[in-house]
Amino acid sequence: MSLTYTIIPEYGLVYVRYVGTARLAETMEVFGRYAQDPAYRPGQKQLVDLSGITDYERDFLEMVKLQARKAEAMSTNGAQSLAVYHAPTPVSLEMARLVARSWEGLEKVVVRVAQSEDQALEMLGVPGARFADLPMKDA
Repeated sequence: MSLTYTIIPEYGLVYVRYVGTARLAETMEVFGRYAQDPAYRPGQKQLVDLSGITDYERDFLEMVKLQARKAEAMSTNGAQSLAVYHAPTPVSLEMARLVARSWEGLEKVVVRVAQSEDQALEMLGVPGARFADLPMKDA
């Protein structure tokens, strides 16, 4: 799997892109790097692009544990974050729905699922109709 992130400070947003099979261990590793990034801010909006996944690890219990660790790291100042999952394919939609369920009961993150790029950007309040319109340096 390939997992990358790009922080876009102009929009208070982090763009996360999965390609291939999404794995929990790699997700936690990359989240750790993101949380240590100098441009990281608690409460940053998250745009998680699942359009490139072909499969994902199906361990709901481990996913819930991962989300709890992420929520703890993101709640340093009590900020709430909006995470929008772009899920245009059947497998990405299935994963996005599972991830959304794993956040239930954790108030630090509000999760939304979008099936198109323009819908995802609209949910985030970001101008543009395509991810390519975002000012990304290395995504």
